[in-house]
Amino acid sequence: MANAQLSSNQIQFDDWNEVVEEYIERGWTDGLPIMPPTPDLVAEFLDAAGRSPSDILGTEPTKGRVITAEKVAVNSVMAGCRPEYFKIVLAAVEAMCEPQFNLHAVTASTQGSAVLAVVNGPIARDIGLNSGISVFGPGHRANATIGRAIRLVIINATGSVSGEIDKATQGHPGKYTWCIAEDEDVSPWEPLQTDRGFSSEDSTVSIFAGLSSIQVDNHAFQRPEEILVSFREAMFAGGVGWNQGEVVVVLCPEHIGHLRRAGWSKERVKEFLYEAARRKISEWRSAGRFIRDSVGAADDYLHSVVSPEAITVMVAGGHAGAFSCVIPLWSGGTGSRSVTKLIE
Repeated sequence: MANAQLSSNQIQFDDWNEVVEEYIERGWTDGLPIMPPTPDLVAEFLDAAGRSPSDILGTEPTKGRVITAEKVAVNSVMAGCRPEYFKIVLAAVEAMCEPQFNLHAVTASTQGSAVLAVVNGPIARDIGLNSGISVFGPGHRANATIGRAIRLVIINATGSVSGEIDKATQGHPGKYTWCIAEDEDVSPWEPLQTDRGFSSEDSTVSIFAGLSSIQVDNHAFQRPEEILVSFREAMFAGGVGWNQGEVVVVLCPEHIGHLRRAGWSKERVKEFLYEAARRKISEWRSAGRFIRDSVGAADDYLHSVVSPEAITVMVAGGHAGAFSCVIPLWSGGTGSRSVTKLIE
């Protein structure tokens, strides 16, 4: 692919450090040093995915900014991705532009959510995405740079710069990078992409507008009921805390081992969590939480989510330690819906 096909303005620099300092000064980064996006590298990424620079992936709905494959390639190079990661970033950006994700609200809101990308299928193994030890932590290039590329696209291609359009009150570290793979080898169930209508042989990326994760630990028990009841309080954390449209539960291998031995299905886990995570309206009011007068009587129950199907369950993490987590979603999982895209 000839460099002349690229439409982005090109700036000349004398050395790498000058590039880094200029990009940071102009607000084109997440505050960390970047890889200079030379025309040759950008073209290499586009070639790796078989995309034309002018291919339109979507439009930011409020500002009307058109996001092209070239712009995503530039930010993927800056993030430190390898070319073989690029098709995942492309699919994630296409997912972000779907109306149900509500991109502008998610990236401008004071609630401070971040885009969590979950990759499933053969591509996760092929490029070495981490699904195990410290799955949400550092040390894995694919996870770190794919998630970072998504954030740089949000900053540079949609204009959601911190302090300008991005008005997060506190935010959380996932706003730097937040990408994992589901551990399909450990899971006793069908993987996330099949829950979303794809084949287990398909490679997909699912995105969620996630708030800070809440760690749930339970080393004391092995019966599924005694493990899963530990999730009750964490399930109430997102949005208003009740009648949430969607919430994510990430189960660690140690907890999964007990569930597998007991023969519990994913559907049974969801049903148990739905029934366990409920409170009497009188409990909420006595705790000083606002409940509309139109919502039931004092002895009625409020569930943390609208139904068992509103709970997305996946498997990831290291084999040592009974630590799982709940990830509540922006606006209680109602104002933004997760999206799953096939990675072509």
